Amino acid sequence: MIDDPLIAAMTIDRTLPLHESSRRLRDLYPQSPRVYGVAVLADVSPRKWWPLQSAVTTDRLQLMFSRVSADMDQRGAARELASTLIHTVVGRVVALVVLEGRAWDTGLENLWVHIDFDGSIDWAGVVDPTVRALPDDPCFARADGESVRDGLVRVPSEAALITWVAHRCHRTLESLFAKLHMVSAGVVSIATMWHIVGSVVVTAATQVPQLAGSDELTAMRRGQAMLDALARFGLPVRGRSVSRPRLCPKPCEIRTALPMLFTSSD
Repeated sequence: MIDDPLIAAMTIDRTLPLHESSRRLRDLYPQSPRVYGVAVLADVSPRKWWPLQSAVTTDRLQLMFSRVSADMDQRGAARELASTLIHTVVGRVVALVVLEGRAWDTGLENLWVHIDFDGSIDWAGVVDPTVRALPDDPCFARADGESVRDGLVRVPSEAALITWVAHRCHRTLESLFAKLHMVSAGVVSIATMWHIVGSVVVTAATQVPQLAGSDELTAMRRGQAMLDALARFGLPVRGRSVSRPRLCPKPCEIRTALPMLFTSSD
């Protein structure tokens, strides 16, 4: 694990389930621990953090698009910025869903992002650290099924958890995609952005169990369920393949033996 100054500077007064989950997510990429982990906003200095909601309500996204498009063509810039937003909203939380059956709230009002020296998003944080978890989560040790820990809420089933995550991601990305489509003059269609979402789900469901040494079949099932839930909302996350987004400095190769994740469960 590299000595990341932002992580080292976090001040955690009370360890919550999200802190423990985030630590395990950071361990997936020790050389780049911000790739999958999230921060609790109360633990960090507000410097260089801003609410993701302001990407919709201010000119932040326009400025980011202008900066990225200065180094490449506008279509490439729009795709790269879409991939960054998708990883912030979907890629991180799906990693936790497939690994631990847990999820934080990806609602637009709950997410903040940290920017690096050149204005790019390099980390995500949450205002509310409450985690939704499955009934067999180790923290649900009481006979009545309630949590013995603060910051954890029980959901009745895996299907309920994934449907909730998909719904929250859908609502957040719907607003971000509309804004990006507008500031980029429509050089990349919103349908293409949803195709990238499908690719990100597959990437997380494939890479995470390999990196963690965890059950690949469980991750596959949860990845498939996430795509199913998004598809039920009428979102084009399957079909035409897209190039895999660059989510980390040294991404693992996606196994070609998982075509079922790209297909309908019908």
